[in-house]
Amino acid sequence: MAQQQSHVVIIGGGIMGGDIASVYAAGGWKVHVVSPSQKTRDALAARVHAGVQKIGADASVAANVTAHAKFEEIDWSRVENVVEAVTEDLELKQSLFAEVEALAGPDVPIMSNTSNFPIGEIGKHLKNRKRVLGLHFFMPAHLVPLVEVVSSDATDPKIARRMVDLMNTLGKAPIWVKKDVPGFVGNRLQHAMMREALYLIDEGICDAEAVDTAVRYGFGFRFIACGPIMQKELSGWDTNYLVASALYPHLYKNEGPPKLLKDMVDQNHLGMKTKRGFWEWTEEKMAKEKARIERALQAGMAILKAEKS
Repeated sequence: MAQQQSHVVIIGGGIMGGDIASVYAAGGWKVHVVSPSQKTRDALAARVHAGVQKIGADASVAANVTAHAKFEEIDWSRVENVVEAVTEDLELKQSLFAEVEALAGPDVPIMSNTSNFPIGEIGKHLKNRKRVLGLHFFMPAHLVPLVEVVSSDATDPKIARRMVDLMNTLGKAPIWVKKDVPGFVGNRLQHAMMREALYLIDEGICDAEAVDTAVRYGFGFRFIACGPIMQKELSGWDTNYLVASALYPHLYKNEGPPKLLKDMVDQNHLGMKTKRGFWEWTEEKMAKEKARIERALQAGMAILKAEKS
């Protein structure tokens, strides 16, 4: 007898929700995407159709994804995972989790893709907090391998481990974040570097182009092959200790972002979304740059997949 298809509910069908749907669909899951927006529901099929192919799956699996306007349209008795991927609004997330708790089976993990709010805060009003955890994908979710499985102090470790195993089967590179700290792991590391990068630009030490070049063609170039800890295993922790002792006192330590960033936000220079950031953008330039980045991510994915084969 054929194995019963697993079902997942994804709340929110925008950029993140649509790409997460592609990941599950490519893994053979039946995906139910819930969005009250007709525009979002109408755009979902094309997004998933393109997404699954970029992952390397057959385009036909896009048919596994169905858009719904309401929770009531779903047969919840078959649902095995729930992933919330709505806008970063804590009250909205708490409200949705309360609704889902009443609908999903008692052993079904209820997960948030938040990158901002503590998982414990999102689930604090629920009766069964042990099955609440974070499932944090990085944009674009279907192409970036990393997924953070985040436990709060109430999360059952067995459920967290189960989700790590599932993400592995879906072709992702999951890590278990065992404490519910702000920013989890990926964003803490990313913003530590960004704080220093903005300081260097703000102080006139270099420009934005130089920062990106230093990362992409310097230490960042090595990251596709090994992470920063493994790199120091290669070069020696004694050397790292000496450099850190001399350099750390000079790194940017202010608690808030530099004036440069505030000025950019005040001037509505937000990047591609307003067509002006450190660079000026046209529709043509944006499309070209996004396509270039996507090609590079797919090439990087091919390298990482080859390691596992």
